[in-house]
Amino acid sequence: MKTTIITVDRNLDNIKNYEQAVDILKSGGVVAFPTETVYGLGAIATDEKAVDKIFKAKGRPSDNPLIVHIGNKDEVAQYATEIPEKAHKLMDAFWPGPLTLIFNAIPNIIAENVTPGVKTVGIRMPDHPVALDLLRALKAPLAAPSANRSGKPSPTEAFHVKEDLDGLIPLILDGGPTGVGLESTVIDMTVQPPVILRPGGATREMIEEVIGFVAVADEKAPENTPRAPGMKYRHYAPEAPLYIIESDKEKIEHAVKMLQKEHKKTAVIGPDSLRVSNADWYFAIGSSDSTEEMAVNLYKALRQCDLIDADIILAVETDLVGVGAAFMNRLEKASEGKRFI
Repeated sequence: MKTTIITVDRNLDNIKNYEQAVDILKSGGVVAFPTETVYGLGAIATDEKAVDKIFKAKGRPSDNPLIVHIGNKDEVAQYATEIPEKAHKLMDAFWPGPLTLIFNAIPNIIAENVTPGVKTVGIRMPDHPVALDLLRALKAPLAAPSANRSGKPSPTEAFHVKEDLDGLIPLILDGGPTGVGLESTVIDMTVQPPVILRPGGATREMIEEVIGFVAVADEKAPENTPRAPGMKYRHYAPEAPLYIIESDKEKIEHAVKMLQKEHKKTAVIGPDSLRVSNADWYFAIGSSDSTEEMAVNLYKALRQCDLIDADIILAVETDLVGVGAAFMNRLEKASEGKRFI
């Protein structure tokens, strides 16, 4: 299969580009497209055979659920039932945007392999002109995980998608770099209080300003049948083993020295201010005062680590305030909880 990349310029007429994507999707195919979080790999969410192509292209475990993307808020009622008032408040506050809401699903509409083993469905309305234009031209919901090989860092640019899925999918819509850089927040609205299953760009603090207290799922007790993506398997990981390290320049320099004595080439991912001169590679991802900036650049840095011959990667931790919770969630998954002490 040949993979084609089409650049979608929001300042030009893209009707033909969307027509090509819509034709592929309506014929049961998959298309990669940008959202404000990361690039997604979409198939029509009501077509089980089409959705199965997502799992095959990604090499994704079949019990890892997918998020359903819609182009308008009023579409929620077509796929979900028992929608609480708090959910309406969150939709008004955050949609379009990086927030996925989990509802009880209306039976026999969304394909079973979108939400394997559960009777709920995660739905979001992305905040990206290309994603919204595609959804509105298609007039159908798209099941779409990140457009990468399963377990690898999520793609924040079109060429990242091509690196992972070239020859496995027919079309990539290139809408430029994504803005948030980490996947959406996932919150379960079927329980009271609502529970954040995966932190993301819509932070706990922001959500609680709208609906009051929300709980956070215990990451150390993953479910056998996950209700949201990212809850069960190793994710976001580069090729070399990754360890989380404390945000302390002297400790980072000391760790690099120790590793180099063991003849291990070391890459460090961290804020601009902690750049250590003795590391073999240092990937600066932004100001330590802006977890938002660091989040935007995290996956790009993890992917850059796959282009070098590092033996080990040290990633500098941040605090859990705001987007920091999502940032650290991704590092915990990528490192499988390993810390350099």
